[in-house]
Amino acid sequence: VQLQASGGGLVQAGGSLTLSCAASGRTFSNYVMGWFRQAPGKEREFVAAISWSGGTTNYAGSVKGRFTISRDNTKTTVYLQMNSLKPEDTAVYYCAVGVGGRIWLSAGGYEHWGQGTLVTVSS
Repeated sequence: VQLQASGGGLVQAGGSLTLSCAASGRTFSNYVMGWFRQAPGKEREFVAAISWSGGTTNYAGSVKGRFTISRDNTKTTVYLQMNSLKPEDTAVYYCAVGVGGRIWLSAGGYEHWGQGTLVTVSS
């Protein structure tokens, strides 16, 4: 499977962005999908994940209530709607596939990483 993340950009604090991650290759609807982010000088951290059906989601505490993960299996795409953005949300955002069909909360549980899309939030 190949993943292509897009939708990043520069936004002011309090603004919104929607990231997309388009998948190609194997059967997308079988996958757990996750979003991670990595700020300069920091480790990659979990942001959100969604089950294959979309019925189960999980969020990092720092984004809960502000970000929403969703998916459209007909379009083989997973989305990350980001509202009320803060400067500390600035990072490169990556999407990836959950190993074994499970929602994991660490990067080690994911594979087939996309190339990342940069989100910059100005204060």
